[in-house]
Order: sequence, then C-alpha cells, then structure tokens
Amino acid sequence: MRISVVQTALVWENIDANLRMFSEKLAPLAGKTDLVVLPEMFTTGFTMNASTLAEDMNGRTLNWLKATASQLGSAVTGSFICSENGSNRNRLIFMFPDGHFEYYDKRHLFTLAGEHEVFSPGNVKLTVEWMGFRICPMICYDLRFPVWSRNQAGADAYDLLLYVANWPSRRSSHWRALLPARAIENQSYVAGVNVAGRDGNDLEYSGDSCIIDFSGQPLVSLTACEAVATVSVSLPELRDFRARLPFLNDADQFLMK
Repeated sequence: MRISVVQTALVWENIDANLRMFSEKLAPLAGKTDLVVLPEMFTTGFTMNASTLAEDMNGRTLNWLKATASQLGSAVTGSFICSENGSNRNRLIFMFPDGHFEYYDKRHLFTLAGEHEVFSPGNVKLTVEWMGFRICPMICYDLRFPVWSRNQAGADAYDLLLYVANWPSRRSSHWRALLPARAIENQSYVAGVNVAGRDGNDLEYSGDSCIIDFSGQPLVSLTACEAVATVSVSLPELRDFRARLPFLNDADQFLMK
C-alpha cells in the first residue's frame, strides 16, 4: 500500500482557502497513492472557535473529502470541526474512494489549550480495513496515551497506526520520540502527520511528519518544509516480522475504562 503524508501550513480559520490549497497539492497524486493522510483540523488550524467554524456531516469538508477520494482513487483521512447533536467534535473522517466513510472522535482533548471546554470527547476506537491493512487512526494528543492505542488481539488489532496532528515545535522532541515508541511496542507501521509554519495563535510548528516501520525505523522523515511524501508499506514484511518476533503474544490483557 502506498501512503502519502501531506505536511503544510494552514490558512488560519479559512475553510475554503484550505480546501483549495489541498486540492492543488493532492491533484498530482491521482492514481499514484492508496492513502492520503492530512493533518488535524486541516480546514481551519487548531482553533477553539467552533461556534463559527463547525460543520455538520453534510458540510463542505465532508463533500470535499468524498469528491477528492473519488478523484484520486484513494482513501483520504484527516480531522475537522464537526457539530452533531448539540456538541462539537474534533472528528477524523476516513473516506474511501467509493464515498462511504467511517469516523473517529478524538478521545484525549488537549486541556492546556482549553479543547475540553469546547469539544466533547469520543470514547470508541476506530479500526478500518483498506488494501488488506487494518488501520487505527488517532488524533494528536492521543499519542501521549499508549494504553488507548495498544495493539490488542481481536477487533482492535491493526497493522497501521495513524496520528494526525497540530503538534507545536516547542515539544517536537516528544513527537519524534513517541511515534517510534508506538511503532515498536505495537509492532505496527506508524504514520504521523503534522503541520508546518505558524498559526493564528502565534504557535510555531516544525512539521516532523514521518512514516515509521514496525521496528521503529523511519521510512520517510520530513523537516519543517511543506512537502508531500509517498512511501510503500508491505503487509507480508510486517507479518513476517511479527512471526519471527511474536512479542504481542505475551502482552498483558486489560479492559479499557
């Protein structure tokens, strides 16, 4: 499977401008990728202005995702500000090329930015199947909580762990350390997609988007530049690695509460 990570600066709180920008960046990927991963809140930047910017599940962003996945012939994923049943969600959409989709609401809300005061948390993990891979998508702050992302046998088992983020450069060393840790402990590919540049809150983002293999080795690692990078990952190689080093078989079993 070919994975494309899209690292870019975002136009602060401007949905239309960001959708135009991503359309231009993604157009060359048509027929050349299988999964496109966009950042957290890719249409607005990481803003708490949900009262103005929230969309429902029939809004511009969802319709754009449907059209884009169809045009590219690939799955497309990223999160946006969603309003549903009277509450706001930091919601990741995993859009398939045929127009059907699944979603995940961010569980761990970033209290330092007041995200918990504006958004409601999710409480259900998502695992989707695509191109033979089982994929578990998560959002930014979730990266700090390894129990939530633990690769367990059964319905939650996965081969690829995704993190879409707005992770500031002042804590970039944490991002660069935790992503390989998640890959190693879960014997899984990991893709982390961050933004670059400066946002409307004057926070700097250093990018550091990457795709890491199941042994913690980087397959691609971006710096602070704006870039689109595509890497192929192998399910047979992953399965062979797990068969030779069956560490997951010895993992503790637990219930999430």
